[in-house]
Amino acid sequence: MAESLPEHERILQEIESTDTACVGPTLRSVYDDQPNAHQRFMEKLDACIRNHDREIEKMCNFHHQGFVDAITELLKVRADAEKLKVQVTDTNRRLQDAGKEVIAQTEEIIRCRIQQRNITTVVEKLQLCLPVLEMYSKLKEQMNVKRYYSALKTMEQLENMYLPRVSQYRFCQIMIENLPKLREEIKEISMSDLKDFLESIRKHSDKIGETAMKQAQQQKTFNTALQKQNNVNYGRNMYAINGRVPEPKYEITSKRTLEEEDEHEEEVLTAHDLVDFSPVYRCLHIYSVLGDGETFENYYRKQRRKQARLVLQPQSSMHETVEGYRRYFSQIVGFFVVEDHILHVTQGLVTRAYTDELWNMALSKIIAVLRTHSSYCTDPDLVLELKNLIVVFADTLQGYGFPVNRLFDLLFEIRDQYNETLLKKWAGLFRDIFEADNYSPIPVANEEEYKIVISKFPFQDPELDKQSFPKKLPMSQSVPQIYIQVKEFIYASLKFSESLHRSSTEIDDMLRKSTNLLLTRTLSSCLQNLIKKPHIGLTELVQIIINTTHLEQACKYLEDFITNITNISQETVHTARLYGLSTFKDARHAAEGEIYTKLNQKIDEFIQLADYNWTMSESAGRASGYLMDLINFLRSTFQVFTHLPGKVAQTACMSACQHLSTSLMQMLLDSELKQISMGAVQQFNLDVIQCELFASSEPVPGFHGDTLQLAFIDLRQLLDLFMVWDWSTYLADYGQPTSKYLRVNPSTALTLLEKMKDTSKKNNIFAQFRKNDRDKQKLIETVVKQLRSLVNGMSQHT
Repeated sequence: MAESLPEHERILQEIESTDTACVGPTLRSVYDDQPNAHQRFMEKLDACIRNHDREIEKMCNFHHQGFVDAITELLKVRADAEKLKVQVTDTNRRLQDAGKEVIAQTEEIIRCRIQQRNITTVVEKLQLCLPVLEMYSKLKEQMNVKRYYSALKTMEQLENMYLPRVSQYRFCQIMIENLPKLREEIKEISMSDLKDFLESIRKHSDKIGETAMKQAQQQKTFNTALQKQNNVNYGRNMYAINGRVPEPKYEITSKRTLEEEDEHEEEVLTAHDLVDFSPVYRCLHIYSVLGDGETFENYYRKQRRKQARLVLQPQSSMHETVEGYRRYFSQIVGFFVVEDHILHVTQGLVTRAYTDELWNMALSKIIAVLRTHSSYCTDPDLVLELKNLIVVFADTLQGYGFPVNRLFDLLFEIRDQYNETLLKKWAGLFRDIFEADNYSPIPVANEEEYKIVISKFPFQDPELDKQSFPKKLPMSQSVPQIYIQVKEFIYASLKFSESLHRSSTEIDDMLRKSTNLLLTRTLSSCLQNLIKKPHIGLTELVQIIINTTHLEQACKYLEDFITNITNISQETVHTARLYGLSTFKDARHAAEGEIYTKLNQKIDEFIQLADYNWTMSESAGRASGYLMDLINFLRSTFQVFTHLPGKVAQTACMSACQHLSTSLMQMLLDSELKQISMGAVQQFNLDVIQCELFASSEPVPGFHGDTLQLAFIDLRQLLDLFMVWDWSTYLADYGQPTSKYLRVNPSTALTLLEKMKDTSKKNNIFAQFRKNDRDKQKLIETVVKQLRSLVNGMSQHT
């Protein structure tokens, strides 16, 4: 019991000192103790309460007097407080009345302050919005003045810098919505400008190309002038054609040329002067900024390819004039000058690979077009101008970095065609010269005329130089003219070879080959046709032979002429030779053959005039008139042959005599001639005698002995056999080399004997033999039989 009391005191102390929220565990310990612990705790609690009451009562008793005094003091203060309240109320009323104006002003100040704060806020917001509005206004202005690239930059600034600051405002949202539309508008406008630019350069391509080609030509002329100044010999060689020699004023001319070139260079417009390239720059920048550069590049290249195809398509009549070719080349040059400019001033829009691909495509098309259209050209001057245009065209594009070797290869093909047109032109010139020639020696009355002739043609004859004036040169007027035209042809061929970037050896080879074609084909054909013309007589043919002889001798001077032009020695291994010798020899042989033919034709014409009375009883005692005319013609003709080479004259004379002999023999043996009397044979013998006299008179010098008379040996032996009637000798010696009548054929003798036999039956020529001596008649029959047996034996043997 005594132990539980201190525990209860501890619990009470804990309750007094502990927060009431934590009393539960303490009280629970009361109930957890010994039985009746609760009762004892309550008793202890009551005792504690009584102790505390006593202490409170003691404290109240101690402070009661002070409380009473305080109440008394408060009661005294009450009256004063009422007075004070009235005073305060009055003061407050008066203060409220006095503060009404202040309140009003204060409210006004507050309102102003609020307005000021709002204004400040508005100013701050406007300061944020004004740059946006200013930039948008600037954007609109840039759009109006078509500064689209700057407008895109402005848009970029708006989107990245200005609009995010004021994105909460409605106008900002409207702007944000409008910006893509503006971008599309800029794209459409810039694309429209690009289309206008493409159309513009398509229209101005020919002018741009013409300008570029003119500049290239001026540069080439300038370089050539400098080269000529540094190498005067080159100039002399180039002008030494047809006797033209450079004059001392050459340097003045070169200086004048250089000054003129400087003036022209100042006047020449560039591509920038002709075409405004700003649209393509703007469009490229715009699309690049918009991130759509690839689309722009593809569109630009596609459109330019289309334009390239249009430019490369020639007009159908382009080959008719040089202007057609010039316009075609100018358009192409203009196209690629623009592409080269775009290549160098932009990055990525046009690449070198793209331009090379486009050029290779264009080059193939150009070569095909030039091959086709140049084949229609028949005028060498037009072909030469075409070549010059191609050279300028190639040099111009080569200056812009495009490979042009295939164009120069094409020029070699065109060169062959140029030579063909030259050959056709010179064929006409040769024909005109031959038509205008009088085919007589050139008369020269004095020294001046002689020098004029030899200045045109390299003629040398010491014997002729010794003769006094007036005198005649052996060749006709066509010879110097032909020689001049051959030199002109060489000069024309040289014109094409210039500027082809070929060596002197190659140019020399080209000149010689083209000259060989002129001599062996064109001139040879003209000579052959001339020789075959019916109006060309023997006199003309003789003069043609003389002319070809002199032209043949002049071939070495033509070779020297080419050597002087090209400075390539004839002793060079690869140097071609002129084939003029064979040309003129062939022409001479043809003329000689034609002389033989025309002589024979003339002889045939005289033979056709023969009018023998084949049944005459006796001869007229003199040669026939037609034969004497024929011999006189032959004499006069062979006199003209004195200027011919001896062999030609001898061959012509021998051929004429042989043909005359053959024609007379055929006249005797003509199948339509049925009867021949002895008188006709005698008359025929007189004619043959005249022929033999003509042959023995040596109408053409150079025959040895009776060579020319042998042409009539067949006729002579046949006529002697019938005139002497020496059949026994003929039959006895037949077949022996020493036979007197070795050239008499049995069939020929038989044919003639049968014709005379038929005549004897009708005219009774052999009547006296039949009366006086029938044995002779039998002899004739025997001779005929023997001759027939000889003929039959010959036929069986063959």
